[in-house]
Amino acid sequence: HHIYLLYLPLPLVINLKFRHLIRKILLIILLFHLTFFSPVFNLLIFEFFCRFLINDEINNSKITKSDLKGLIDNSIYTKAIKNVNFKYEVSSAENNLENINITIKSGETIGIIGSTGSGKTSLVQLIPRLYDASEGEVYLGGVNVKDYDIETLRNEVAMVLQKNVLFSGTIKENLRWGNENATDEELEKACKLAQAHDFIMSFPDKYDTYIEQGGTNVSGGQKQRLCIARALLKKPKILILDDSTSAVDTKTDSLIRKSFSEEIPNTTKLIIAQRISSV
Repeated sequence: HHIYLLYLPLPLVINLKFRHLIRKILLIILLFHLTFFSPVFNLLIFEFFCRFLINDEINNSKITKSDLKGLIDNSIYTKAIKNVNFKYEVSSAENNLENINITIKSGETIGIIGSTGSGKTSLVQLIPRLYDASEGEVYLGGVNVKDYDIETLRNEVAMVLQKNVLFSGTIKENLRWGNENATDEELEKACKLAQAHDFIMSFPDKYDTYIEQGGTNVSGGQKQRLCIARALLKKPKILILDDSTSAVDTKTDSLIRKSFSEEIPNTTKLIIAQRISSV
């Protein structure tokens, strides 16, 4: 009665990479011997391993960046939202978003403008899968976002909120939350794009200036620009700005948009804004 415990899981792993298959078969054989005198515990171990193997096969089927080499960097890396309905609660009678259809080409700048509570933020949160659509599909590069490895997907998307967070530490340390390996030159370039370099250089300690927790010792507009620079250091394929220049003056806002257009033309920009001029 113990023999089937050894051989039943094998069909579950037959399609996995060879190294995973060998490792798991050896583990099953080991557990088979360890639990030989305890049939009840043996059944529990069997169920656990069945679940483990199935979940591992699902995870290994997710699309990673190496699988998409050439697709993610394709010049026609399109994003599509097809027939999407969304609501936060399954029991809700009404959808927060209804029958949304959008196709976006790589490098385009898309403005999303609407009144408070109209679902602007809900819409963009479907792209990095902070939420999943209740109905319909969201595609990146022709691939359903649900088929991506979640880390791979979110590494391709940077999102800057209206009220983003700065941490206690220097400006350099805060910026490197976007890319811990960024060089000083890359920090400076990102800050120039976000129109943050000039005010940073006006501080006595420049990029080594200490930021209080929450960024309480810089203005709202300065905080937003630092958060944009931090997002740019991630070098995302998709940059989402969720009303993230609301505290910036009109002239600086215009300079940010101009630098984006000239310096990162292949990055897709989704801009949620209260004013049309911000798009």
